[in-house]
Formats: sequence, C-alpha cells, structure tokens
Amino acid sequence: MNLLKDILTYIRRIIKSPSNGEITDNLLIDYVNRFWIMDVDARIQLFDFKTKYQFQTQPGVDQYNMPLYNIQVQPGAQQIASFPVYQGFTGPAFVDGIPLNFYTERHLFQNIWPTYMQTLIGNPVGNGTAGPYTLQLPFLSNLPNPPVFPISSAIMRGHVDITGIIALNQNVDPPVDAGTGALIPLIPTTSVNSQVFFTSTAADGSNIVVQDSGVFLSGNTNYGLLMNPGKAPFGNQALVNGGALPFTYQTNQNTINYLTGVATNVYFPQAIPSGTPISVQANFYQLGIPRSVLYYNNTLTFRAPPNTQYLVEMDAYLTPAAFLTQSQAVPFGYMSEYIARGAARKILSDTGDWDQFNFYEPLFHEQESLVHIRSQRQWTSTRNQTIYANQGNFGNYNYNQSSGGV
Repeated sequence: MNLLKDILTYIRRIIKSPSNGEITDNLLIDYVNRFWIMDVDARIQLFDFKTKYQFQTQPGVDQYNMPLYNIQVQPGAQQIASFPVYQGFTGPAFVDGIPLNFYTERHLFQNIWPTYMQTLIGNPVGNGTAGPYTLQLPFLSNLPNPPVFPISSAIMRGHVDITGIIALNQNVDPPVDAGTGALIPLIPTTSVNSQVFFTSTAADGSNIVVQDSGVFLSGNTNYGLLMNPGKAPFGNQALVNGGALPFTYQTNQNTINYLTGVATNVYFPQAIPSGTPISVQANFYQLGIPRSVLYYNNTLTFRAPPNTQYLVEMDAYLTPAAFLTQSQAVPFGYMSEYIARGAARKILSDTGDWDQFNFYEPLFHEQESLVHIRSQRQWTSTRNQTIYANQGNFGNYNYNQSSGGV
C-alpha cells in the first residue's frame, strides 16, 4: 500500500484505462505530482508535514529567503522547476536555543526595530565626469579584509527575494556574479530590495541614482554589485566602466563593501557636474545576537542582524518533494488512496469525463476527511495555552522588544 506503483494501478481502475498505451505511467506520475505538490497543502494542513527548519546565520546578513528545491526530473525527462521546500514558517523560533519574538506583520516589527535610512550629503562632490569615484561611508570601523569576527557594526545589504531567485533559474541564494553584472537585468525589479543608494543631480536637474542590486561578488560575498535602477519589470542594468566595460573583479569596481563601507571605482550613469554633492543613503546597524524575526514575502529578517554564525530553529510545514520512480515509497501509506483519487480527479476533469468525475467526487472527499482526521486527533490532544497554563519561559524574553534597534 505504500508504493507509487500501487497508486498508479488504483488510478487506472478509477479512470478505466488499464493500458499503458492509453495513458502512460509517466503521465500518471505527472498528475500525481501535480496533486501532491500543488493541491494537498492548499486543501488541508497535515500534522505529518509539520517539521523543524534550521540553518546557520551569516555574519552581517539580516535577510534569508525560504529555501527552494533543486529542479527535479520526472520519468520522461519532464522537469519540475524550483518550488519552496516549506509551505510556511510559524513560531516559536529560537536562536542558539534562545526564544525569538516572531512577527508576520511588517509594521509591528518596524515599530520595535525601525529601519532608519540615514542620508549623508557631500561624500564627495562631482568632478564633471561619470567616474570613477571612491566613496567612503562613515561610522564603520574600517575593518581589515578579511574582517575579524564577530563583527560589531555594518551596513544593511541589498536583497533579492525568492521570486528573483526563481527567475534566474538557478538555485543559488543569494545570487553571486563573477563580476560582469550579467545577472542584474535578469532579476525582476520588484524582487530587489536595495539598501545602499548613491545619489546626485545631473546638469539638467534630474536625479542620478546608483544603488546596490542584491547580487554579490563571487569569491567575496561581502561585496555587493552596484547597479543603475530601471523601471519594472526588468529595467535594472549593470554599471559600466566609462561607458564601455562592465565590472572588473580584480579592482572590485562598481561594488560596495558592506563591512568597510567603501564603494570602489564607481561609475555613475552620467557625468556629475563639478562641485555637485554626492549623497549616500544607508542603514547602519550594530550587530549582535538576534532577538526578533519577521517572516514576510517568504523572507526571514532578523534584528539585530547577526554578528556571527547562530543556529536558527523554527516550526515549518514541509512541501513534499515529487515522486520520480514507480518503486518510490509514499512517505505516509495511509494517504495512498487519497493521492490516487486526487490524481484521478484531475485526469477526469481534464478529459471532460464529468459522469465519472461526479460519481467519484464523494469518495474523494471521504478520503480527504479520513486523511485529515489523523491531524485533527493530534491537534485536539494539545491543550490550549492560558495565563494559568505552563507556557514555559518564552514570556521572559519579551523585554527584548523594548531594546530598540541597536
């Protein structure tokens, strides 16, 4: 009862197609995966899919995307593109075993941990050319390269969200570039959350803007590639060297070092008139052990940003991986008939066999109810927490909410 082959046999009985010549096993597996991956988690929340998600933070990095599955290949060479490993995250959350305050609404998180974007004017001034300019952000400790860990302070980094990672068709997060800037125009502008901006005014009074792209330099991910921002959907462009050449890895050209605050050999999209101030906008932060986490836009944001590696753990609901072979075991045998009826239901609707569809529909819902009962029994065995119940010591950490953004 727990083999994919048994599910395929049962599907054939329902759709009345016993022959592989009428509908192939490979196509049946595709329907099984469509139901298993796309429908089950949306129809019912199963306790069996509740699990723990854990990862190590990276020093100075405050935002982390939900992980993606690698591309999977079904029988018949059909590819299943990247999709999230988890359906979502829930509290409680812990960092090195210490409870974190868990948020899902930005305004509540921002009220406690405000993102104060500081504007610094005149660093330096234009000289009548587009560049190169070397720009030094203040307030940082001029750390050596490589830096000494743990880091005390840094500027927040640009970020590419999960949609942008999927658009690149490569499961590398954050995206890294050899120095050419080729990835920048491939990422939707709506997927980029820039954190560093260099601005000035052109001779005609229009804005000149350069900002970080959320793409990092391969070989040293403490360097962010700067870009010329554009309009949606794919308007962002890499900066060039004097109007001709792209980034150069050797000189870290058109990059910002997030630890030292130095932007090296920056070329603006157009000439900056002599004496015109060049301003910088950035979010400076004192790093430390995270006390709060925001889950929003499939991204986890930590405050304070981590100054070193920390183990993060939180509850999550797993999105199961695809079935790829006939002999593959179904992880939960009691779901076999439910999976078979769900896949058969899709086939009957696609082929327009509404008589069979309507006949089997009550039986499909019966199986769904039976599968859900297992989770309902588990939920009902959990006592609701009250002010009189033993809720552990999580409340003792609420003082962190008033500790501010430093």
